[in-house]
Amino acid sequence: MQFSSIYGHAETKKLLLNSVKSGHVAHAQLFLGTDGSANLALALAYAQYLNCENPQPEDSCGVCASCTKIAKRIHPDLNFVMPVTKTKDQSEALSKHFVKPWRAFLDDSPYQTLNDWMQFIGAENKQGNIAKEESRELIRLTSLKAFEAKYKVIIIWLPELLHPTAANALLKLLEEPPAATVFLLVSNASDKILATILSRTQLVKVRAFTDEEVIQYLTEKFGVEQERAYQVTQLAEGNLQAARVLSQEMTSDYFTFFLSWMRLCYNHKYDAVLEQSEDFQKLGRENQKNFLQFALSLLRKVLLFGVDTQLITFLPPPEMDFVQKFSKLIHQGNGAQLTQQLNEAHYHIERNAHPKITFLNTSIQIAQLIRPVS
Repeated sequence: MQFSSIYGHAETKKLLLNSVKSGHVAHAQLFLGTDGSANLALALAYAQYLNCENPQPEDSCGVCASCTKIAKRIHPDLNFVMPVTKTKDQSEALSKHFVKPWRAFLDDSPYQTLNDWMQFIGAENKQGNIAKEESRELIRLTSLKAFEAKYKVIIIWLPELLHPTAANALLKLLEEPPAATVFLLVSNASDKILATILSRTQLVKVRAFTDEEVIQYLTEKFGVEQERAYQVTQLAEGNLQAARVLSQEMTSDYFTFFLSWMRLCYNHKYDAVLEQSEDFQKLGRENQKNFLQFALSLLRKVLLFGVDTQLITFLPPPEMDFVQKFSKLIHQGNGAQLTQQLNEAHYHIERNAHPKITFLNTSIQIAQLIRPVS
């Protein structure tokens, strides 16, 4: 993977590039980010740049023998440790037995989550972790010199799931780092990692994707229409994997539906609300939940706009027009109650309440709350 294939994050890419150019490559680095962030993707791109035979000023060359092998995850000096579990096809829960599915998993997307990985390997309802037996593998990997690259790179995905025995083995390796070996820890929860391990790593904090980056990802990679990409982005909250899944699940124009709903509630047109409840029921459970999350997201933006118009910097024109107009009706006086009603509706839908009744009840409550500032 090259840096150029990762959307945005220019500041982090520059930091990583400069560490190699200056010769200050830390032996252990922690790429810390949330679910669906670029932390694993950046670690992969960094590993490729570290061993590129013809590095360019802003990226690896992408065509040398080392880049080609690392891009396919078949380079002998690139090793992975990841959470696994026993499956129908594999009775031993060690990373080395899951190399082939791991390559396929990363080929699909480096922004996926632990749950996606567990489903990918057929773990069913089992929990994944990095077993204590992995400690022997870590010692074995580091005892070998690099075969053909400048650095032996060991990427540990989700080190917060290390068994205590494996964590202690890693700690010993970090205390006495093997020559020309770089550990890249990719984590979503640093508070669950041993403090002694954290103290021996250099932190690379990876922010969530911006709205602009998520939209670019959806429109360019998956051909999602611009308006739909805007709506998905408000739900994804910087999580590319969530954005990808939501773009596939979304079957309706949430904004148009929400705008119509708010107008009907404000004007107390309950006969029309009853008709709209039929459409809400037809959305299906996942779309109903996603729509309510979208409604909550847009409601937050209305409230922020009422506090300071500068807080809303990125919305398509139709939604910005809605935010401006409804900021007179949705404000600090009723915002908390409206939020509560939408959260309760989401709670009930998630627990299989009747969608039509839930929608009608929520509509009546919202109609009583929407009013100008007195």
